[in-house]
Amino acid sequence: MNARRRTVLAAGAAGAAALATGCGSSGGNDGDDGGDTSGTPTASAGPTDGATDGASPDAPGGVELARTADVPVGGGTVIKERKVVVTQPEEGEFRAFSAVCTHASCLVSTVSDGTINCPCHGSKYSITDAAVEAGPATRPLPAERITVSGGAIRLV
Repeated sequence: MNARRRTVLAAGAAGAAALATGCGSSGGNDGDDGGDTSGTPTASAGPTDGATDGASPDAPGGVELARTADVPVGGGTVIKERKVVVTQPEEGEFRAFSAVCTHASCLVSTVSDGTINCPCHGSKYSITDAAVEAGPATRPLPAERITVSGGAIRLV
């Protein structure tokens, strides 16, 4: 009985090690692991080359993405360095989404005529909720958490 228990424990430990290895990074970041990323933030909240305004990442509310005056009403702006798109569907209403297209992981490039636009295959997303307006994408862009205070839009 004791030998059997050791065998079960050893098998469990080996399985746990294999699982931990499988959960590690593949070293690549092609952005398409085939899994459903809806609701999963994909943009990095940590600084890579400093905040766009030179603010410390420890500033209240996080890293500044943009100023409210820089985001047009009924449009938006793509912050490529952070892989985030910030929109202003109605005056004073700001939204943020991952800028990584859910179809083929391209970076969206523009916001115009009420949509966030991907240049790779023509997918378009609503500036209000990032729902797919035109395919080939089938999933919306994941939402990003932001705060808006004193004219600054910050990634949380």
